Amino acid sequence: MGNRPKQNGLAGLRVLAFESRRGAEMAKLIESYGGKAIVVPSMREIPLESNMEALAFVRELNASRFDMVIFLTGVGTRALARVAEAVFPLDEFRDALKKVAVVARGPKPVAALKEMGVDASIAVPEPNTWKDLLRVLDEKSASFPLRGKRLAVQEYGAPNQELLDGLAARGAQVTRVPVYRWELPEDTGPLRAAVEMATRSAVDVALFTTSVQVLHLLRIAQEMGLERELRKGFERVAVGSIGPVTSEEARENGLAIDFEPEHPKMGFLVNEAARRAAAIVAVKRSGGSE
Repeated sequence: MGNRPKQNGLAGLRVLAFESRRGAEMAKLIESYGGKAIVVPSMREIPLESNMEALAFVRELNASRFDMVIFLTGVGTRALARVAEAVFPLDEFRDALKKVAVVARGPKPVAALKEMGVDASIAVPEPNTWKDLLRVLDEKSASFPLRGKRLAVQEYGAPNQELLDGLAARGAQVTRVPVYRWELPEDTGPLRAAVEMATRSAVDVALFTTSVQVLHLLRIAQEMGLERELRKGFERVAVGSIGPVTSEEARENGLAIDFEPEHPKMGFLVNEAARRAAAIVAVKRSGGSE
């Protein structure tokens, strides 16, 4: 993880994280560096009730009507496999995938595909952004041309319009395959409390591990009438993002990101916070520059 920080690198710092599914793990990581963990669930996964698009995709894939399938997440890959089992034996789904070009955006969908016995034709390297995906497809266009080809894209909560537009601009016929979506947690009380804490400088560090967390935090702040105050409060907080995808979303929504880890993983993010956050907070609150 690069230069390892002192084990008390977060000592005295109140670290706000928005992790939901892996909240306990995030808290343990923060505390292992001496920080006070404030982990606030910001999202919950809602399976699409009908899955009509996913079911249609499975049937069309089995009928050899696709040339390429792009998997964006490991969770979505596994969910799609479960949908497929409702229509055909999993072996048929696996065999159908082996007949097309399979693109995996990073190690998680690669691992999920291997569980089914499917190897990715193209694995997108870190940091696994939509730009990286398009760049790799351009580099491999001689072997995997897109023009006139029919592509399916497994989505993860919300469409990535830039990716869809980029594929269409390269001549592909693109079919979206939504598998699940993200909603606010049923109890938004902790998230509202986090907004109030950020507005009054009651936290020192904020960590985002997905772009949806950024959107949900701002949505709650807007509902509370505290969006302006939240942005101002974050000017005094060291803000970390797990990687370029999340950072881009934050910046597009007016939140500055102070640091990213070398690799887009939770452990690397907390490690980077332990190395850098204290200095960033000191500079921000002194009115100077790092």
